[in-house]
Amino acid sequence: MCNTDHEPISAHILDGTFRLIHIPPNLYPNFLQPILQVLLPQGGDDSLAHEAEGLSIDNKHGFLNISITPVEVSVVCHSNWARNVFEPVIKRLPSNVSKTVTISKDSYLILSVISAGMDAGSRVMDLTSPLALAGVPIFFITTYYSDFILVPSKDRQTVVQVLLAKNFEFDKDESVYVSPSAMSHVRGKSQSSDPPSTPPPSNVAELQVRTFELLKKRNVVPYIKPYLSLVLCSGRDPSQLIDYGRRPTLSRHPSGNGHRRSWLDNVDTKLYTSLISVLAKQPRFLSITLAQEDPPSLLLDKEHLGVFGDSLVGDTEGDLVPIFLDLVNLPLEATGIVSGVAGKLISEMGMEETGVSSELSYLSTARAGAVILSSEQSMKALEVLRPLLSKE
Repeated sequence: MCNTDHEPISAHILDGTFRLIHIPPNLYPNFLQPILQVLLPQGGDDSLAHEAEGLSIDNKHGFLNISITPVEVSVVCHSNWARNVFEPVIKRLPSNVSKTVTISKDSYLILSVISAGMDAGSRVMDLTSPLALAGVPIFFITTYYSDFILVPSKDRQTVVQVLLAKNFEFDKDESVYVSPSAMSHVRGKSQSSDPPSTPPPSNVAELQVRTFELLKKRNVVPYIKPYLSLVLCSGRDPSQLIDYGRRPTLSRHPSGNGHRRSWLDNVDTKLYTSLISVLAKQPRFLSITLAQEDPPSLLLDKEHLGVFGDSLVGDTEGDLVPIFLDLVNLPLEATGIVSGVAGKLISEMGMEETGVSSELSYLSTARAGAVILSSEQSMKALEVLRPLLSKE
């Protein structure tokens, strides 16, 4: 499936390189402090230091995702945060324990994608299928405002080439990153990668068959956690929180009282206080995504809604249920998981005909995935997935 029937999709490659961090749930207390340190950055005055950490001048992350799920604790952060904040904690753990925590060896680029007018299910397929057919491994994160795709940095040429060929529009001239030699390889791995052991699938149907063969071989069993219901919400736009008579600037210069403007002057402190309160208790499920251009996005266990009060906007009456896929036995470079699973559900459940695909979203974490649907549709989806992955 491609998006030739839709308006061109706008894509933007975020600055910097990022790493994926996998932390077993039982080690969460050991990593609460570094998680909070990354969530609440306090940069200095050096603009070069900010750029090195992937922060804007007002201490906002270019991209950050922190996900606490029943499967794992997962962090996607700038490479320097992984090295300077998380690695020291890992090294202090006993050797047999530290081996259970992983930071991806490869760095990743992040594509921010805005595709107005398309339902969620179509977006997932249109954004992931071209890359899966090109043999590019991806991670996919649906947020309240945008979709984010993580791709290996080494595959940048292939990614840009494939998406340009599928009618995507980059808000910058990313074609400068595509060498002439790469233009003849619309499908296949990037020039910096070794040739794949088997050719990429030739179409979406073949991709789905391969995906489920791989998942079945690696004993991936889809499941739902009882009584876990989620809502997808957003923090309020900072501009809505500011009295324009005293609107803070992003300047580093001192304010009228002699103090330099703080990062806290530009965010909803109530939202962040609520986040800290929930994180301190190790929630069953909480996924926070910060991106420089968007207000904070939260995929949240409904049990914690009361903590946030009026600091969230969105459908707080929603009833979303995640179907978990534990992918710990799959290599990070496995391809086609998101597209294969989402595509199979859309086709088998007749989502395109009924319009239900507008409710489908996906969350990739470091070593797992979650297909997110309404409560009713999640049960139907589980009935589709289980026979496909059963050994019997």
